[in-house]
Amino acid sequence: MTEPSRHSVEWPTLAILALVYGVWVMATTWAAAVWLPLGVVLAAWAAAQHASLTHEVIHGHPFRDKRLNAVLVFPALTLVVPYLRFRDTHLAHHQDAILTDPYDDPESNYLDPDLWDRLPRWQQAVLAVNNTLAGRLLIGPIVGQVAFMAADWRAIRAGDRRVLAGWLWHIPALALVIWWLAAVAAMPVWAYLIAAYLALSVLKIRTFLEHQAHERARGRTVIIEDRGPLALLFLNNNLHVVHHMHPKVPWYRLPALYCANRERYLGRNGGYMYRSYAEIFRRYLFQAKDPVPHPLWRGRD
Repeated sequence: MTEPSRHSVEWPTLAILALVYGVWVMATTWAAAVWLPLGVVLAAWAAAQHASLTHEVIHGHPFRDKRLNAVLVFPALTLVVPYLRFRDTHLAHHQDAILTDPYDDPESNYLDPDLWDRLPRWQQAVLAVNNTLAGRLLIGPIVGQVAFMAADWRAIRAGDRRVLAGWLWHIPALALVIWWLAAVAAMPVWAYLIAAYLALSVLKIRTFLEHQAHERARGRTVIIEDRGPLALLFLNNNLHVVHHMHPKVPWYRLPALYCANRERYLGRNGGYMYRSYAEIFRRYLFQAKDPVPHPLWRGRD
């Protein structure tokens, strides 16, 4: 099956991007001045939606020009995720053969069982809490950021200039947001830090069970048939099998593609599917879906 042809400009993506920046400006100025909690909530939504749009950019949207796409999402609204590092790690993650691999998949939530056994009890407890949806929402941004930065620091110390460049390019993207908060916005920096954390927390809902341990790579990626606000916030990335099979298809075409070939996609991933995010909250808010140590790990060759 061939992927749908792409237009030179993807107007729905540009429209949402314009809305995001408009809401973000309003949130940090007028809304924050009127009622600070309103400003924080709106800024959190804008930052989370911006992160989803950044994911679209990484996959070549809304223009064919990669540099122009990158400029569109240049400001670091979530503060802590460098665009170039997100791009490199996410594209590496799209090699389906390594999905959930504790070492080779940069987005895996699993650990090597031998490493897990060597962790101190307190660290195991933290990671166990983080493996529930409630834990992922409350401490997930901290746990994920610490692991991400620790891995990048090790790479930089080992001489990886590409990783270092990713963080250096993050400095002006972060400085732009800090300048706005200091010179223009009515929102205090501490309030924006809360908004950014809320954004990262909400994004953890999407990544909570995108992938599972499975003998076959094709059975590792989920479908969540949600069409509500979270699906829009995540730009239909809940139809994750469809996205992995057609990463160049823009977000607004994924639902039609899925509906036209539903049995094919569910056959491919072995029926790894949920009806909605509400179902996921009911089942996993306080219960882990998976263990932290990879249940099928056999070690590296």
